[in-house]
Amino acid sequence: MALAGAALETLAELGYARTSLRDIADKSDFTHGVLHYYFKDKTDLICCAMRQYKAVCATRYDQVTIRAETPGELIEGVAAKLAETLREDALTHRLWYDLRAQAMFEEAFQADVVEIDQRLENMVWRIGARLSELSGRAIGLSPAALYGLFDGIFQRSLLRHLTGEAAASAELQEEARRILTTLIR
Repeated sequence: MALAGAALETLAELGYARTSLRDIADKSDFTHGVLHYYFKDKTDLICCAMRQYKAVCATRYDQVTIRAETPGELIEGVAAKLAETLREDALTHRLWYDLRAQAMFEEAFQADVVEIDQRLENMVWRIGARLSELSGRAIGLSPAALYGLFDGIFQRSLLRHLTGEAAASAELQEEARRILTTLIR
């Protein structure tokens, strides 16, 4: 939906707290009235936009996972994809972490954030399950723990990337390699 895409761009640039429906309208091809027609408020629009984006994001690693024929190919493919998304979608990921934090305070975000977080956990677990299959070794972590590891290193790298640290992307790749390699030792 084009409205959600326009909202996502504006929100990613300005952040949740500094964005109004009028800001979204001003930075898009849509009028303030059109936004109000389709969405009851900013929260409704934000939730729609983030659900749409994360639905695509949650399948981002599926091709890497499916195509890998060895543990090494999977590890390298996932590490490369993580670094790519850090570089290419940094502002949208920043918005995700902003909204996830807002869900601690804003009840209206909670159900969507919990649902999106579960999709992301499932995405990471598909990687872990495929690694287990390719290596013939069981993953000694729960889906939640594996997701927590990847989410933690990604969020840390995102902050470093946004503050201009040139090595953030390469270090994220190395951390991903380290986690995945350790899982199958």
